[in-house]
Amino acid sequence: MAPSKTASTDFGRPPRRRVHTRERLLDAAGRVLVERGYARTTIEDVCAAAGYTRGAFYSSFESKQDLVLALFDRQSAYKLEQLEGLLRDPAPGAARRIGQLLLAVDPDERGWILLFLEFRLDAARNPELSARLHEHDKAVTGALALLLERKGASVGAQSLATFLLASREGVLARTATGGPGSDESLGAAVDVFAQLLPALLPSLGQPL
Repeated sequence: MAPSKTASTDFGRPPRRRVHTRERLLDAAGRVLVERGYARTTIEDVCAAAGYTRGAFYSSFESKQDLVLALFDRQSAYKLEQLEGLLRDPAPGAARRIGQLLLAVDPDERGWILLFLEFRLDAARNPELSARLHEHDKAVTGALALLLERKGASVGAQSLATFLLASREGVLARTATGGPGSDESLGAAVDVFAQLLPALLPSLGQPL
């Protein structure tokens, strides 16, 4: 007997209400975690900010770690979308703008950087969490590698993606606190990226 149209349409998909609940929890978590940090934020804090119970939370996420990893997935997708926009039709000076996109810490993003660094330090002491974070890193690196490959990377796209993301994280760790030393480090890093990227991605043209 053939499945009904409704069953066929919904097969394998979470109910619409659950998707809505998940997104509201992610939105609330993004606000609370960025403001308070990973260690100081509880599941109850997120539920209160979203207007849900713990039961609603556990219908969408297994743990606070699971929630944070989902947040990082969403934030990474947003950054990759911005990067793809700059690569799609590069104008003069695109390499410098890409360097600034990857490395600059604007006020709205500073909390995200601190959250990610705090989470990574916690993962360094937790083998299970470290393995999950590695899977996130691998997925982001793979997505960036595909983007770079489509743009004609002159070296191995996977290696280039790994290098860019590791460099980004190192620079962000050094500059997230702000101050004159941070500004100097950021300026130097953006200058190097502006010179380096056109050689690695010829489609960007000459550095300006």
